[in-house]
Amino acid sequence: MTAPLRRWLTPVVAVLAALAILAGPAAPALAAPSTPTPSGHEEDDEPKLLTDVIELRNREYAKAKSQLEKSKKRQLQLALEVRRAEDELTALRPQVSQIAAQSYRTGRIGAVAMLLESDAPDSFVKRASALDELNMVNAEKLSRVTAARNRAQQAKLALDGEVRVQQRLANAMARESQEAEKALALVGGEGFTGGLVDAKSPVARIGPGRTSDGGWLPESRTANDPTTSGMITPRTLHAYNEVRRAGFKRFAGCYRPGGPWEHPKGRACDWSLQNSGFAPWHNNDTRMYGNNLAAFLIRNADRLGIYYVIWNRQIWFPATGWRSYSGPSNHTDHVHMSLL
Repeated sequence: MTAPLRRWLTPVVAVLAALAILAGPAAPALAAPSTPTPSGHEEDDEPKLLTDVIELRNREYAKAKSQLEKSKKRQLQLALEVRRAEDELTALRPQVSQIAAQSYRTGRIGAVAMLLESDAPDSFVKRASALDELNMVNAEKLSRVTAARNRAQQAKLALDGEVRVQQRLANAMARESQEAEKALALVGGEGFTGGLVDAKSPVARIGPGRTSDGGWLPESRTANDPTTSGMITPRTLHAYNEVRRAGFKRFAGCYRPGGPWEHPKGRACDWSLQNSGFAPWHNNDTRMYGNNLAAFLIRNADRLGIYYVIWNRQIWFPATGWRSYSGPSNHTDHVHMSLL
C-alpha cells in the first residue's frame, strides 16, 4: 500500500480500532459520584421507630431498583447509538476499498498525481473540485463517526458508573433493612412490641466488675438502694443510674427481701410504666416506654452485665433471646432486670 493511501486510511483504521474496543469489554469507568445518604434529609430530634426505619430502607431500596431499571433502558439506547456509529463506519468501507483498488491499478494516487493527469484546464478544475469534494465527504463522514463514537463511549462510561452506584445503593438498602429486622428481633419482634420501639438506644457506660475477657466478677450488696432502704450491688446501682441517665425516670423498685430470685440478692430492679405504683400498659405511651426500656437493657446487656430481662409475658436471656414467659407476674406492668 502506498504512503498517501496509508495516510488517508490511518484515521479510518483508528476509528475501526476504537469501535472494536468499544464493542468489546467495557473500558475503565469514570469515577462514580458519591452515593447519596439513604434518608435524603437531615436527622431530626424525634426518635425513629424500627418499623419507620424498615419502611424507609425499603422505600429507598425500591427507588434504587427503579433507577437501575432506567439505567438498563438507557443502556439499550446506548447500544443503538453504537450500532448507528458502526453503520456510519461501514458506509465508508466501499469507498476505502475503491481507493485501494485504484491505487493497486494505477500506483500512487496522491493529490498532485491526480491533478497532473488532467490534460486541459477544464479537466484540471474538475479533478481539483472532485478531489476537494471527496476530501470534504470523507472528512465529514469521519467526523460523524468520531462524534458518534465519542458520544457512545462517554455515555457508556457514565452509565457504567451510574449502575455501580445504584447497585451499591441497593445492596446497602438490603443490608440496612436486614440490620433493622435483626434489631427488631432483638427487642422481641413487631408482634411483641407493636412496632412501638426506638430504632436505637443510648450507649451505656460499662458497669463495675467487668473482667478483661468480658466476664463479670461476683459482687455483694454493698451499695445503698436509691429506691428502698435496702442494699444492692454496685453493678445494680450502676445499671439503675444508667437507665435513669437514658431518660427512664418513672417509678422503680430494686431491693426486696425474701424469695429465691435476684431482688433479695440486690441484683434486680423493677421499672414501672407509671410515675407512681404499678399498672399494666394500656396505651401507646406506656407500651412504648416498656418497649424502649427493655430495648435499652438488651442493647447494652454486655456493658451492664444483664442476666435476663422480663417484659410483657416474654423473658430474654443473652444466650437464647426472647422466649415466652409465664410466672407469678405476667410483667405487663413493669420491666424486670436482673444483673449477673
